[in-house]
Amino acid sequence: MATIERDKAGKKGPVHVMAYGVHVFTALGAALGFLALEAAISGHIVACFGWLAVALIVDAADGPMARRLNVIETASRYDGAVLDLVVDFITYVFVPAAILLRPEIMPQPYGLAMGLIITIGSALYFADTKMKTHDWWFLGFPAVWNVVVFYIVVFLPPAWLALVIVIILTAMMFLPVVFVHPVRVKRWRPMTMAALATWSVAAVWSIIVDRLAPGLATKAVLLAGGIYFLGLGFLRDLPEKE
Repeated sequence: MATIERDKAGKKGPVHVMAYGVHVFTALGAALGFLALEAAISGHIVACFGWLAVALIVDAADGPMARRLNVIETASRYDGAVLDLVVDFITYVFVPAAILLRPEIMPQPYGLAMGLIITIGSALYFADTKMKTHDWWFLGFPAVWNVVVFYIVVFLPPAWLALVIVIILTAMMFLPVVFVHPVRVKRWRPMTMAALATWSVAAVWSIIVDRLAPGLATKAVLLAGGIYFLGLGFLRDLPEKE
């Protein structure tokens, strides 16, 4: 604690260095996004989702690290929230939209239309000052297009249905509906984290072992996880037990 207080006073110490290291760690997500984009352009879709999965791990880890080291004060030259949004737009929006340009993933002009809808809508959503509620739920669909495109690749819906899904989810970014933040929402956190862990294992298995062509059991786990995370927001207003 004494070290943190000295860093707050302006003296550079180990915590100061580590705090700026967290910013560098967050920025690593942009490089991972670039590698994912290169893989998508080259047609290596499995590798593309592999890089995006690593980027998700970085995104999940940097927040707790930043809060632990209080980077708002100990590494104040860089705005961690803005940096996080820049990286997230690359990995959650831009690269997934680019995947839809691959002809083996989505026939054109469907893929192009979906990419345009995703990028325009998400650019507005990322600038929304009311993106989260006071208790850390996302207000509107949280633009996790990396997950949506992953589902499109795994479940292979008809192009018209994929387009309809993208349009509906884009509209939901601007509607007064809530979606759970798996890490920061306290209510149902143990169950949500268990669901997230189970879903993550199924997703990683689908990428590494099944090469984006999972069997029925894995698809069932992915589908159940999607239903859980999409549906939990409808239960938010239920009264909590005393």
